[in-house]
Amino acid sequence: MRLVMVGSGYVGLVSGVCFADFGHDVVCVDKDPAKIARLKAGEVPIFEPGLDVMMQANMKAGRLSFTTDLAEAAVGADGIFIAVGTPTRRGDGHADLTYVYEAAREIAGLAPEGAVVVTKSTVPVGTGDEVERIIGQVRPGANIAVVSNPEFLREGAAIDDFKRPDRIVVGTDSDHARKVMTEIYRPLYINQGPLLFVNRRTSELIKYAANAFLAMKITFINEMADLCEKVDADVQDVARGIGLDNRIGSKFLHAGPGYGGSCFPKDTLALVRTAQEAQAPTRLIETVVAVNDSRKKRMADKIVAACGGSVSGKRIAVLGLAFKPNTDDMRDAPSLDIVPALQKAGAEIVAYDPESMEQARPLLPGVIFAEGAYPCVEQADALVIITEWNAFRALDLKRVKAALKSPVVVDLRNIYRSAEMTALGFDYHGIGRK
Repeated sequence: MRLVMVGSGYVGLVSGVCFADFGHDVVCVDKDPAKIARLKAGEVPIFEPGLDVMMQANMKAGRLSFTTDLAEAAVGADGIFIAVGTPTRRGDGHADLTYVYEAAREIAGLAPEGAVVVTKSTVPVGTGDEVERIIGQVRPGANIAVVSNPEFLREGAAIDDFKRPDRIVVGTDSDHARKVMTEIYRPLYINQGPLLFVNRRTSELIKYAANAFLAMKITFINEMADLCEKVDADVQDVARGIGLDNRIGSKFLHAGPGYGGSCFPKDTLALVRTAQEAQAPTRLIETVVAVNDSRKKRMADKIVAACGGSVSGKRIAVLGLAFKPNTDDMRDAPSLDIVPALQKAGAEIVAYDPESMEQARPLLPGVIFAEGAYPCVEQADALVIITEWNAFRALDLKRVKAALKSPVVVDLRNIYRSAEMTALGFDYHGIGRK
């Protein structure tokens, strides 16, 4: 089938590459000529493990191409996916649907009869209705179905998530669209990827509900971590103890500095605003948003306390800046709250991240960026671990201790064991542990 991805950002590019790898003919479209030029040259503008190799292989096979010309791309298209950004709108917290509606207007004049327009972007309930209205306004009487097909991709594991999905949610009441979507995802049948067909509004809500629930699990275990510190319990053992209950599950029960990234912060906020407008307020999610925002800010206080109550004039080494490992995404990363707070308290920050430093530079002015983990810790008064990259899990701790001016380690991801760190002579501070 011939598929078009309108928007070649994270979701559009990963989806387009994976669809091409299934054997579909895919064209990825973007308005940014510089981005398209890089993609045409085989260069991936984001970091996602394995994406560059797969993209280049499908370009070579002739199944994947890139363009700024939607009119050219839309010729003969069976499915046209909207995969543009929906950032938080300034002022009210709603998802900004400007790019979605712009894409819908442009697609409306170019989509072939019988094509299916698929919203892949994360959008509030009712967005598909407006996309359908826009298409009907531009092309009255056109045989173009509008479908919701939300993505459930984890950054750092997106290819595996796309090819081995827990579920594929499709929102449509159209028999024709259902047949087209079934054919698009037919290559996943061998992996038994379950297609869940629901109405369009239900599909849109499923995406927000899923992310809100996961954000709630993270926030829950973070609050349990705070309690563990007060009552001399171990949050990692608490997480194991409740995670073994299959009604709860172990995933997303890892205490840390708070959630960030491109999805959870904006999606929880958008769900709260949607629920408020519908006069069905989601009090749990409202609290999750507030607690998470507060937690990221409070992590700086934890670091200051570990440094004896003041970081003024001290050099703090920070390992990890991205919101999670295996990505260069800095959107709403905890480091964006923690680092400026430490700087405001008078600290000098030297930082290292394996992938995100280029993105971090303009966001974290005044930070000294090191070339590796060991140069980062040299002569620092304390080491803070913010992102749990694998490269940080097995550091030569004797070398780290020798390099530090003071053996203070604040491990915001609990990647090391308290007893071992103490035995090595570190003043070690984890999350939710002694």
